[in-house]
Amino acid sequence: MTHEELRLEETRQKKAHWQRWGPYLSERAWGTVREDYSPYGNAWEYLSHDHARSRAYRWSEDGIAGICDRHQYICFAVSMWNGRDPILKERLFGLTGNEGNHGEDVKECYYYLDSTPTHSYMKYLYKYPQAAFPYSQLVEENRRRDKHRPEFELMARACFPTTATSTCRWNMRRVLRKIF
Repeated sequence: MTHEELRLEETRQKKAHWQRWGPYLSERAWGTVREDYSPYGNAWEYLSHDHARSRAYRWSEDGIAGICDRHQYICFAVSMWNGRDPILKERLFGLTGNEGNHGEDVKECYYYLDSTPTHSYMKYLYKYPQAAFPYSQLVEENRRRDKHRPEFELMARACFPTTATSTCRWNMRRVLRKIF
């Protein structure tokens, strides 16, 4: 048996809780129906990305490359700053339904690269522009386009030098040992 198969067997026999922690944290909770506090049931327009950093959520939490326990009592996610943005990068940026020409859409470049079934190892790639993140340009350009034109994406901005990528690797055992 491999080490991962042993961990899965320990989980099945309830000798260890390998799946207690994992990538159960949403990339985006703002502007969703679950967090609708709007007076007229218009969740998509009520809570924008701009307001999201000033709110505490009641039913979920979000973050970039986030991990949490399976009940979301304790949540961890990375926070970044490229030295040019007016805010810390803590959650994915996206458009609300009326801002995007094809509806609601996250405007980021991120990839889940690898993970074991027990989440003892996870690998995630997030591409963060080294220039100022084009928040207003993404909103304005997508709002101008009709639904017959393609969406204006972050990659169309050419704000990524070829060497500017960051890979986030979580080794759950090490992370939890340092915290608890």
